Amino acid sequence: MTTTAELTPLLKRLKLGRMLDTLPERLALARRDQLDYAAFLQILLADEIARRDSRSLELHLQSAGFEQLCRLEDFDWTAAITVNRRILDTVFSLDFLRRHEHVIMAGPVGVGKSFLAQALGYAAVRTGHSVRFIRADAFFRTLAQARIDHTLEKTFRSFLTPDLLILDDFGLQRLGAQQSTDLYELIIARHRQSSFVITSNRAVDEWLGLFDDPILGNSALDRLANASYQIVIEGTSYRQRLSPHRRKEDRKAVLTPPEQK
Repeated sequence: MTTTAELTPLLKRLKLGRMLDTLPERLALARRDQLDYAAFLQILLADEIARRDSRSLELHLQSAGFEQLCRLEDFDWTAAITVNRRILDTVFSLDFLRRHEHVIMAGPVGVGKSFLAQALGYAAVRTGHSVRFIRADAFFRTLAQARIDHTLEKTFRSFLTPDLLILDDFGLQRLGAQQSTDLYELIIARHRQSSFVITSNRAVDEWLGLFDDPILGNSALDRLANASYQIVIEGTSYRQRLSPHRRKEDRKAVLTPPEQK
């Protein structure tokens, strides 16, 4: 019986079965370099920690509910947008999470707000924070369905537990009475306890008009705005550059001789 065969049931019983994936290579390394027992064990345990960290990150990214995997280093800075990089770099340091502050990203459609919000969420997950991403309209639908299902308390609590809650595309339409109350209660409950990232096509000074009850709106927004980094992104739609028509026009412009332009 080989060494690997003898170790297999023992590793599986200890829930270390994934060590078997790299065990033959690690045994070969140990023989080649004449590693002592402690050094060999250290390598095996380091492999296992790396595997578990990778799996944990994968699970936390899945539970966050991101629409796509976005990273700050993948953002297209050649896009025709303007943004305050100093403030952006400040929020990507993630200190705002420790202070239970918030981030608001405002700007027209297609300038990268959702990408940057999800990239910020990805960075937070990478540093061990719990994150939940949801579009604002889906948030309100989820609570409305929870009322029908008699699971409102449990559902609402699920939006309070993450260290960072990302509400994407807020303000597409005016809020109804119940929606205004739901958002007010969410902001009040999370304020100074955990953090928001909110993206919107509307400037913050337009948000009050979205609330059915201006008193609720004033109370909620005063807390939110005064504890937030506000990042305004301006420019033309990033999605225009990805459209087949735009790519065709760009290729045509490149291929057309100057005298024919």
